Order: sequence, then C-alpha cells, then structure tokens
Amino acid sequence: MDRTIVITGASSGVGLAAAEQLAAKGDEVVVVGRNPERLAAAVQKVERAANGRKPGQFRADFESLDDVRRLADHLLTTYPKIDVLANNAGGMVGEYRRTKDGFEATIQGNHLAPFLLTHLLRERLSGQRVINTASEAHREGPPDPGEFVGDPARYRAYSAYGRSKSANILFAAEAHRRWPDIKSISFHPGVVRTNFGAGRALRLFYRYAPFLVSPEKAGALLTWLATVPDDDLAGGGYYVGHRTKEPKPHAADAALASRLWDASAEAVGR
Repeated sequence: MDRTIVITGASSGVGLAAAEQLAAKGDEVVVVGRNPERLAAAVQKVERAANGRKPGQFRADFESLDDVRRLADHLLTTYPKIDVLANNAGGMVGEYRRTKDGFEATIQGNHLAPFLLTHLLRERLSGQRVINTASEAHREGPPDPGEFVGDPARYRAYSAYGRSKSANILFAAEAHRRWPDIKSISFHPGVVRTNFGAGRALRLFYRYAPFLVSPEKAGALLTWLATVPDDDLAGGGYYVGHRTKEPKPHAADAALASRLWDASAEAVGR
C-alpha cells in the first residue's frame, strides 16, 4: 500500500517504535522530532527497518508555532498526499515556562501546536486520518479555554500535562464533528517505559516501574490505529487498547470541546 504517514514526536518512544513498524510494512514515514541528534539517530533506525521506502524527516520544536508553520509548509510542498497524521509529540514540563508565542509550554506543545498543524494540513487530510496521542492522565481535569498562559505560582507539572491530554481528547472529538470527512481519533498508549517525565523521581518511575508498557507494544497500538480499515474505527473515539472507552465527563463535554476549539483557533491565528 502506497501511503505517507507523518508522525510527530517520532525521535524516541512510542513514535519511533510506530515509525519503525510502519516503515517495515512499506509505508513512507515522515519522522518529526525536536532534538537534532535524536532525530538523526531515529531516522537511521527507521531507514534500517524500512521495506523499500526511505523515511522523510523534519526538525520542529512545538514550543515554537513558527516551527509548526515551517513543518506544515514542508509537508505540503513535499508530499502530494498525507494518509495519516499522528499528533504524537508532547511531554511534561517540570517548571513553569512561557513560550515565545506567549503560552504556557505544556498546553502549547501538547495541544496548541498539533491543533495548528492539523489545521494547516486540513485540506490535504480530507478523506484521511488523524490520530492524537492522549492519556489516562486526562483524569487530572479539564483544560481552561480562556487561559493558555497559566499562573507560575499555581503550576503543577502533572496537572498541566493531564489537562493538555484532556484537550487532545476534546480536539479529536470536535474535529470529528466539524470535519466529518477526516477520521479523527485519540488514544491512550499505556504507561510507557521511556525517558518521559519531569524531575528525577518521575523519570526513574517511567524507566523502571515493573508494570510499564514497552515502547514497541505502545507503538503497535499506534500502528494498528494507522492501518486498520476506516470502517473499523469510531470517529471521534478515545481508544484504550483496540476498543473505545468513555473518557472522564469533562473530556466528553461537547460544549467544552467547542469552546476549546474556538479559543485555540483564536490563539494560533486560525
């Protein structure tokens, strides 16, 4: 199958594992990452795994919306079609940080940046698929559509991360309502063994806790979501494993999803 799949956050962890698996299936994978050294190493791994089609690559830091715009321009000028956009980039920011765009770094990197990227690619994605990497951490609470700047004095890394993951679920569901020609979904990859986390204790947890999911297993779920027939996926659904799951009420609130969409569009100039 002649498909082009863009995976952000593909220089390590879930994104890299899925990129290798999809390349092995013969797909053309575009590897997007922030760190130049890790990105170069990831592209080499994906190239070794590839079954015929050489991977593409682009360096972008989602704490810069200009980087997101440059990424979108590159994709639109380089790839005549994009079959799957996997909005997988994201992370937990240990200390409050405001980006040069003026937003708190967690909500920008995890929500506003992929929101903008998807909008910029919207026409190219018609009839195709968008997969948003969310998390069961969305239980932490809802995002505030009126507040993307945050309060440094009240900042808590895990809470900010959880609210941004709620935003991912809300975005996928609202995209399904507004853009019915695009299959938009979100998923929980599991608690994955990676270098993820903010602070030494949390990083040690994500590397050594005994019940963690391997990046390869989590990547296999992303691979399944990218390859399963369209009719087998529930548009707007939140997947945990191969089945949809009802998220917490705040992440299933259609009115909140609509407000978040409108506020996000205003914030990123869409």
